[in-house]
Amino acid sequence: MSQVIDSLDDARAAAARQAWRQSYEVYSGLTAAEDLQPSDLESWAEAAWWSGKLDEAIALRERAYLAFTAANDKLGAARIALTLAWDHEGRGAFAVSGGWLANAERLLEGMPESAEQSRLTLTHGMTAMFAEGDLERAMRLFEEAFEVARRVGDRDGEMLALSGKGRAFIKGGDIEAGLKLLDEATASATCGDLQAHASGLVYCITISSCRDLGDYRRAAEWTEAANRWCDQLDVNGFPGACRIHRAEVMRLRGDWLAAEAQAVAACEELHDFDRSITAGGHYEIGEIRRQRGDFEGAEEAYRTANEHGRDPQPGLALLRLAEGKIDAAVAGITRALQEVEDPLVRLRRLPAQVEIALAAGDLKTARAAAEELERIVDSYKIGNRRAVAFDATIHYASGKIELAEKDWDGAVASLRRARDEWQSVGAPYETAQARMSLGIAERRRGDEHGGTAELEAALAAFERLGAKLDEEHVKELLGKAEARRTFLFTDIVDSTRLLETLGDEKWKRLLARHDELVRERIVEAGGEVVKKTGDGFFASFESPKAAIDAAIEIQRALHAEVVAPDVRIGAHAGAAFRTDADATDYGGQDVHIAARIGATAAGAEILVSRATLDGAASSFRLSEPRTERLKGFEHPIEVVAVDWR
Repeated sequence: MSQVIDSLDDARAAAARQAWRQSYEVYSGLTAAEDLQPSDLESWAEAAWWSGKLDEAIALRERAYLAFTAANDKLGAARIALTLAWDHEGRGAFAVSGGWLANAERLLEGMPESAEQSRLTLTHGMTAMFAEGDLERAMRLFEEAFEVARRVGDRDGEMLALSGKGRAFIKGGDIEAGLKLLDEATASATCGDLQAHASGLVYCITISSCRDLGDYRRAAEWTEAANRWCDQLDVNGFPGACRIHRAEVMRLRGDWLAAEAQAVAACEELHDFDRSITAGGHYEIGEIRRQRGDFEGAEEAYRTANEHGRDPQPGLALLRLAEGKIDAAVAGITRALQEVEDPLVRLRRLPAQVEIALAAGDLKTARAAAEELERIVDSYKIGNRRAVAFDATIHYASGKIELAEKDWDGAVASLRRARDEWQSVGAPYETAQARMSLGIAERRRGDEHGGTAELEAALAAFERLGAKLDEEHVKELLGKAEARRTFLFTDIVDSTRLLETLGDEKWKRLLARHDELVRERIVEAGGEVVKKTGDGFFASFESPKAAIDAAIEIQRALHAEVVAPDVRIGAHAGAAFRTDADATDYGGQDVHIAARIGATAAGAEILVSRATLDGAASSFRLSEPRTERLKGFEHPIEVVAVDWR
């Protein structure tokens, strides 16, 4: 019996110093359960919770609740009921959580002031702030919880109430007052003044608030402190929340591989301790993968975040944009903004709307989003200044809009500020994005040397980060990348003779109709109109089949007109590089081959290099191959004609 008592004393001592793994191991090894007091079951449950064994912790807490009830210890039973309410809320079992909360209220009714009463009031305050959006009521409840905790000497309750009040101040727009309270509460957590769970909650509220405000310096400082606390505990479960914040900071600073590993480990630790925080971790994983160009991995992470209750926007809309699905991106970000009114949430989504609207050619929406973004940022100043990261976001959005409006001087000025501000924040990816856009603006303004220098700097950063998609884009801008596409050229046959026959006015109308039909068929087939080439078009397609489909539809559409010119079409697949500052044109040998094939075709003929159709869909009816010598090329090339009739 003495060995069991000694082991029980060891378990209690380990719990008292928050050595949760040791405490759990000793409690689990006990054989004389009759010696356990209700407080032992409570400590054992806490040890299981910090050891990442949530189901076991809940079962032990239920046993502790029954033991406290049997001993007529209403405060103990209420304390356990409150803890179970938080456990089940974290798992998304809101009805069960509400049942335990009501149980705690009943037990505390008519009881003297206590730490448990403070915690109950604090819980109601959190509900008022986050679920109901009633900041005024939340503030009253936090103040009441603080005063009760202060009177009964509950330091954890005091600091949790201060954190809640600080968060409410921030949500209400009183930033300085809110940050002051959060710093005070977090300092207490840092020095070990609080119990582990209270420290973790204080850290989470503070760091997430700093992130929402764009105060990445303060967020990084408190994240480092939280990381030391997590590492010292050597536990699983709830500390995963701190590791997610660590991953966010690491991503911002450009250490993407380590950030993803940290976020994945954090989600595994959290498991189902807190579905909302776990969902945030999966969203963070999605952001890292999207920026790296791992679209499949990002899609999976955003889907998991959504399953855990976290709206995957704006990341999912930006993923759709990167995939070239502009309509889906527009629909996603529009819906995401329609569903929220909270300015801090809208602030995180509006930059994406600017980018997506610009890609869709909707300057009006882009400008409106940028203006709203600036209004919100101005209402959340820290002191009399805006957070540097927010300034950078605004200047980057303005620069992109000015670039689209061909205001080269304005774009250069805005994007330079964005570049410098992101550099001061210590965000290499955002800095490189600003440099890339600045390089385009400099070139369009006529400063080829300055623009190239910015693009080269952006390329070096993207290569270091592993941002493959951005890297390829900059290489295209610099003429260093080769993209494999199918290139198609169209040309009106005998256009000079037609002009002489029809006269200027009729020729203009005929040409306008021709241009409309050809352009529509190219776009409908998924092609990109690169540019007009005299009386024809130069287009680019992802696949030979799409290019041939477009060519067939062009010939059929023209044939159906009462009066239409004969058009020759040539196509060839190969590698090419972007040749201009806007990355809208292609150059390279294979582009010239496609153009030469087009010039070789006869009127109303579709001529394609034989190699282009290797592996393409076999539904096309083709002529026998013939050999053509193309102007400017030493070796002949085999071509086939596509029967479009």
